[in-house]
Amino acid sequence: MNNIQEMTVGAMVVADYRTAKVFSKYGVDFCCNGNRSIEDACLQGNVNLQQLKEELENVTTSAPVKDTVNDYNSWPLDLLADYIEKKHHRYVKEQLPVLTGYLDKIGNVHGEAHPELLQIKKLFGFSAAELFGHMQKEELMLFPYIRQLALFSDGKGEKVIAPFGTIQNPIRMMTNEHDSEGQRFRAMRELSDNYTTPPDGCNTYRTAYSLLDAFEKDLHLHIHLENNILFPKAIALEQKLFA
Repeated sequence: MNNIQEMTVGAMVVADYRTAKVFSKYGVDFCCNGNRSIEDACLQGNVNLQQLKEELENVTTSAPVKDTVNDYNSWPLDLLADYIEKKHHRYVKEQLPVLTGYLDKIGNVHGEAHPELLQIKKLFGFSAAELFGHMQKEELMLFPYIRQLALFSDGKGEKVIAPFGTIQNPIRMMTNEHDSEGQRFRAMRELSDNYTTPPDGCNTYRTAYSLLDAFEKDLHLHIHLENNILFPKAIALEQKLFA
C-alpha cells in the first residue's frame, strides 16, 4: 500500500469495494472517473492525500464482514452481466416512476419556496429518459454479445460476428452516457445540498431525498461494475479471441 497514490481510483475499488465509501466521503468519483490516479483525484478535488490514504489503508487492512463483500472481479463475464441486468437494471426500472412521482409532489408543493426542486425534477426527468434507453441498448445489444463471447471462450458456443464492429464501439457509447449521468447526479446533489431536507420540508420531501440518495448510490455501484470491471474485461476477451 506504499504506492497507493499511484493506483487508479477504479482499480482500488475493484480490489476492495469497501473503499468506495471512503471515496464517496471525500467526493471522489470512483465510477465515471475511476481511471484517474488517486493522487490526481486528490489534487483535482482538493482532498488531503495523506488523510485519504490513511482511511483507505484502515479499510483495506480490516477483516471484511462475512457475506457483505462480493468479489465481483472474480465473476465470469456472463454472470456479471446477468447480475447487473437483474439487480441494477431492475432496480432502476422500479424506482424511476416512484421517484418521478415524489419529485412531482414536492415540486408542486414546495417549488415556489425552493426553486431548486424544479431544477432537480428537470434533471431527473432527463436521467429517467436516458437511463431507460441506455439499459435497452445494453440488454438488447451489448450484454448478449458479452454472453456469447463468454460461451465461445468456454468452448460452449459458436464464434459470433458483432454487428457493431469491435465491442469498443458500443462500450465507448455506454461510458459516455455514464459520464452524462454522473454529471447530472452531481448537479442534483449540489442543488439539494447533499440531499438535505430544509427545515420547512415535509415527510414526503425527506422521503424523496432519501430515495434519490439511495438511487445515486446504487447507480454508482452499477456504473462501477460496468466501467471498471465488465467493460475492460470484455474488451480484453474479444481481443484475445479474435486478434
